[in-house]
Amino acid sequence: MKPFMDADFLLPDESSKRLYHDYAAQMPIIDYHSHLPPADIANDTRFTNIAQAWLGGDHYKWRVMRANGVAEDDVTGHEPDYRTFLAWAKTVPYLVGNPLYHWAHLELQRYFGIREFISEKTAPMIWEACNAQITGPEFGARTLLMRMKVRAVGTTDDPADSLEHHVAYAAARKPGEPVMTPCFRPDKALAVDDPVAWKAYLGKLAAAADLTIASYKDLVAALEKRHAAFHDLGCRASDHALATSIASFATPQALETLFAKLLQGSVPTRDESETMRTALLLEVGRMNAKRGWAMQLHMASLRNLNTPMFKRLGPDTGYDAASDTISAPRLAAFMDALQRDGMLPKTILYSLNPNDLEVLGSVMGCFQDGSIPGKIQVGSAWWFNDHIDGMKQQMISLANVGLLSRFVGMLTDSRSFLSFPRHEYFRRILCALIGGWIENGEAPADFEMLGGMTQDICYRNAKAYFAFPGVED
Repeated sequence: MKPFMDADFLLPDESSKRLYHDYAAQMPIIDYHSHLPPADIANDTRFTNIAQAWLGGDHYKWRVMRANGVAEDDVTGHEPDYRTFLAWAKTVPYLVGNPLYHWAHLELQRYFGIREFISEKTAPMIWEACNAQITGPEFGARTLLMRMKVRAVGTTDDPADSLEHHVAYAAARKPGEPVMTPCFRPDKALAVDDPVAWKAYLGKLAAAADLTIASYKDLVAALEKRHAAFHDLGCRASDHALATSIASFATPQALETLFAKLLQGSVPTRDESETMRTALLLEVGRMNAKRGWAMQLHMASLRNLNTPMFKRLGPDTGYDAASDTISAPRLAAFMDALQRDGMLPKTILYSLNPNDLEVLGSVMGCFQDGSIPGKIQVGSAWWFNDHIDGMKQQMISLANVGLLSRFVGMLTDSRSFLSFPRHEYFRRILCALIGGWIENGEAPADFEMLGGMTQDICYRNAKAYFAFPGVED
């Protein structure tokens, strides 16, 4: 019987252990996609208690607490405090088999040095032990990142955002502190289904760009101006949330006519909505290609399915799900439209549905052009898939149809400063996979080669692929 979550956790054989301890464990982190608040990093925010740091904004935990019968009042009904923490502690023992069980204990170990199992019984002790540390100098937002050897972190930012916190942090960042880069997320510019909200958003975008938006051409100009401003602050990627892929093409004149119709408040048909979103996404793709950015397409997500709770809490509160289609023909047509113009940027394809992995991998292979290693990627196991089986499945699928060795690796996709042990979790799973191939004679026991490949996937591939300015080795 192996000890619970010891130094060789998830490492079943000697090859896996060697890959992890000698190669993976030492590597820094580039967390190229997160939802950390830029203000917290710029201001080096500190937390008042462990519940605030651990449970505030974390809808992964909120979902399982609800599933365990915790009343909403103790999930999101008040500022995170001991009541919230106790509700979480009572839930954790029921999470065996869920990655949150491992993540919770990794976070206690790595940040607080606590190896006790969390439960209702141990909750008072863990609460006191964590809170005794959390106001200390090692628990500022920046220090937490540095403790995990985070070299760069990408936030998620709207084109209309002022980016004031990015500006302030870039001016004040000291040597050794992580680079913080914005990520261009223009979803609201594409959200034409509600013309009233869309028109209001255009006003904010126009103010940010210091331009008037009265036509489709004006909208593209405003996005281009903000794209340039993001680039100047180190942004090297855009990000897009799509229920499915989109590929409905129109002439410039037709787009101007449709824009005018939307601006007047007309609700678009499904085809009209897809047409406008396709056109704007193509424009962002061209901007990305021009500036050497990556385009991240997060597909097959269904948002805000519980209407009463959406009205009560808003988005990103635990009421989203995986969808069952990405439409490979439309994805391929969209990418081909950019490829025909020589403007297909580096692209990372994600699906929330694990059944899409082989489809994405096969589409990916059609658009590699030899210009950049791994130019088109199938992204890391995402959201509902970032568990042991999901990560293994994603990497095996990628190895089967592409080049695992060129994979840009893990991301947290998180709102929590305590989430970075997820990179360790991923690295252990990666080493167990490659180590298993060595043990089975499916790969040579060449640790210089395969150890180097492991380090590439952990860090170096992402560093080269995104090329965030100022990132140190």
